[in-house]
Amino acid sequence: MRPDKVRTMEEFATLSGISRPTLSKYFNDPTSVRQSTRERIEAALQRYDYTPNVYAINQNRPLTRNIGIVVPYLADPFFAEVARNLEPLCAQAGFNPILLSAHGDPDQEIENLESLRGIRPAGVLLAPLGRRSRRDDLAAFCEDVPTVLFDCDIDDVGDAYFGNNNFQSIGLIVEYLNRTGQPPAFFEMRHAPNPNANKRRAAYEAAMRALGHAPMILAAEGSGWNFEEVACAEAGRMMAARRLPTDTVLCSNDRLAIGFLAAAYEHGLRVGIGHGHALRVAGHDDHPYARFTCPALTTMSQDYESIARQSLDLLLSIIGAGQRPGSKECTHFDGTLILRKSA
Repeated sequence: MRPDKVRTMEEFATLSGISRPTLSKYFNDPTSVRQSTRERIEAALQRYDYTPNVYAINQNRPLTRNIGIVVPYLADPFFAEVARNLEPLCAQAGFNPILLSAHGDPDQEIENLESLRGIRPAGVLLAPLGRRSRRDDLAAFCEDVPTVLFDCDIDDVGDAYFGNNNFQSIGLIVEYLNRTGQPPAFFEMRHAPNPNANKRRAAYEAAMRALGHAPMILAAEGSGWNFEEVACAEAGRMMAARRLPTDTVLCSNDRLAIGFLAAAYEHGLRVGIGHGHALRVAGHDDHPYARFTCPALTTMSQDYESIARQSLDLLLSIIGAGQRPGSKECTHFDGTLILRKSA
């Protein structure tokens, strides 16, 4: 049977007979104490149920080992995938990742950053809400704390930015859809909360005009981050009213495309390529479940790994140098066309 939980370092010091300063030194760096002392501490840790509060320990360092990761909406699979890549990379570098979600709320975004300020993070990786963010408050935080932005850029905010090249990726899939069938309409939410929606619409319009076609925008009414539900309801209404101007639809993101596929199924419209299919549907992002839709979704894959790794690498270099860069670095990664059976 394990002993009662030991909750404080003072209590652990009393039970183990080892001074608190020595314990603190050990928990900051086990190699900083003598071998015999280290063995005594490790034996006491085996005997007593004590886990040090790494965040409290960090507060006593000139530089903490905490890195904040702040995203707009963690339930969105894109941000969950980026966070999944970032967390182990932080740990491998010897830092404690602290993951927070703004839940689509600009006030919560700032509250998250202020909470992080209270624990003196070494740096922050921030995917901002973008046009809905409280820009001045974000800028003030980034002046005080080394911050690298990813996914969505805000001019003159943060030390660097890493994200997808939306004009390249949208341009590539628009060219493919035009080359292999009817020109695509662009399906989006009219008041989209996700940060890159407007950039993707602009990229679509530019690509269509470059190919000699007039853009066709299908704007879905709805709000919030329940993209699949909004897309299914709105696409269903468009199908029932025969409002689709083409048999090819490019959705602003894969979650909208998933809802669009559901609406097509409900209305008896077969999605795919070739004879017997009524629609072609494509998306963007390569959602983790995109290859499991029916049919599997043609999409553009973002380079999740490079965005995550290079964002963190640059932040770590800023932390290591102890000096902020003189100018902001912005890096865009090209997307990769993923051909599946939906288009």
